[in-house]
Amino acid sequence: MTKYKKEIGAWGEEVAANWLAERGYRIIARNVRTPYGEIDIIVQQGDVTIFVEVKTLTSSANFFPEANITRAKQQHMFNSAQQYAAEHEIDHWQIDAIAVEGKPGMKPVVTHFENAI
Repeated sequence: MTKYKKEIGAWGEEVAANWLAERGYRIIARNVRTPYGEIDIIVQQGDVTIFVEVKTLTSSANFFPEANITRAKQQHMFNSAQQYAAEHEIDHWQIDAIAVEGKPGMKPVVTHFENAI
């Protein structure tokens, strides 16, 4: 992955975390590594823990950011969330996805997909 793509990804995750916090979600952790992969953001809303996958693109001219969540990525997300939930004795959880379109210096477009997997 190029340095530019990493910077855009980090920017998108920051946008998503701020977007969630502004809407009352409590940020629990970010960039959590599990044996199955990384969980971008973990938040809590009420008694539900939400594992959030963030996908960022600078433009949706050809396709949308959420199109990058492949079947394999969905399985990694599920396994990562299940592992974390088991380790932390979390009973109520779900997996959401957030698509961020834009780049630093411009107003991003954020789309939240609840119960994405």
